Amino acid sequence: MFRKSVMRHTRRMTLFMFVLLVIEFIDEFVFGMEHAAMPFIRDSLGLNYDQIGLLFTIPSTIAIFIEMIFGILGDGHGRKWIVIGGGIGFTIACTLSAISQNFTMLLLSFIIFAPSSGGFVTLSQAILMDIAPDRHQQNMARWTFAGSLGVVGGSLIFGIWNDWRALYGVCALLAGGAWVIIIWHYVTGLAPQEAVRGSNADEDWSFREGFKEALGQLRRAEVLRWFTLLEFSDLMLDILLAYLALYFVDIVGKTEAEAALAVAIWTGVGLIGDFLLIPLLERVNPLRYLRFSAGLLFILYPLFLIVPSLEIKLVILGMLGFFNAGWYSILQGQIYTTLPDNSAAAELTLGNITGFIGGFIPLIIGMIAERAGLDVAMWVLMLGPIALLIGIPRQKGITMTATESE
Repeated sequence: MFRKSVMRHTRRMTLFMFVLLVIEFIDEFVFGMEHAAMPFIRDSLGLNYDQIGLLFTIPSTIAIFIEMIFGILGDGHGRKWIVIGGGIGFTIACTLSAISQNFTMLLLSFIIFAPSSGGFVTLSQAILMDIAPDRHQQNMARWTFAGSLGVVGGSLIFGIWNDWRALYGVCALLAGGAWVIIIWHYVTGLAPQEAVRGSNADEDWSFREGFKEALGQLRRAEVLRWFTLLEFSDLMLDILLAYLALYFVDIVGKTEAEAALAVAIWTGVGLIGDFLLIPLLERVNPLRYLRFSAGLLFILYPLFLIVPSLEIKLVILGMLGFFNAGWYSILQGQIYTTLPDNSAAAELTLGNITGFIGGFIPLIIGMIAERAGLDVAMWVLMLGPIALLIGIPRQKGITMTATESE
């Protein structure tokens, strides 16, 4: 009887963790579709580079202040309600994007989407970390793989369908479905306690104390190191993806469909890298691998920008997508390991504080592209591998995980 009860609990826990990964898949499906479709969206709504930069800057900047509150409340009693509310906002934002007729409407949908994704998706990540606190980097690898699968699916399906409005509608349906499943887990009591409330729920806790504690963590050099490197790593991840399709259309001179194919190659090969990373992290030192891959991208990315041949560009692009696998999951895993008792605050509060400056990078790149050309702006992304090569510690003993003790 006891054994059956344990097995039943294990199955329920596995199912809930799978649902969390599905939520990440949906979020990245939106992301992959959106960035592959950006040349189409740009032409349909008549956007310029400044407006594109604003689309990726204003929402994230506004979301910083909202998600900081989410992060602190998410470590207390408010975790359940933030996830539920975030799912509602996520679905509304996708619906509004589907019917947008101008820049203002699309910007509004992005403004709603950014903090909603923080509540629905990023807090789900914190829940996954809390469920298995001894396997942060391994579960982050699974989370990243689920996200990569979503990015590839979104870009590939858009490459076939080429209807960004319809796909935003599909994303709204998927998000609504995931929200219903989460509600079912909460109503039936199948959701684990980590999904209902955070680690501070049983303490003599206040919002003020939670905010004070979160700010205090930023005074730790170790914490600041990993957040800073995470922001710089994004130059070769989400920010590169944001401008990749536009680069192939405006600089390489290819069609929107060919640009979507290039995005699919980058994300598809990246998916393979994320999948292989899961067993790799059980065998190798994560930081050593991260430093090695940063060195490779330091060489490969300039070659990608310089070579004139489309075929060689696509081969190098695939290599970029393969070897940047693990950047996010390893660095994010280091953050959770450094802040084991503040999982929600780690991602939503501290991440947004340190990400405030980083949130302006897409706008800066857009402004450079508008005035000097996108080909010039793309060189700014080289700061990503340079920062990792400088900032990743070489000595052992700095927030190492179990997989790093040899």
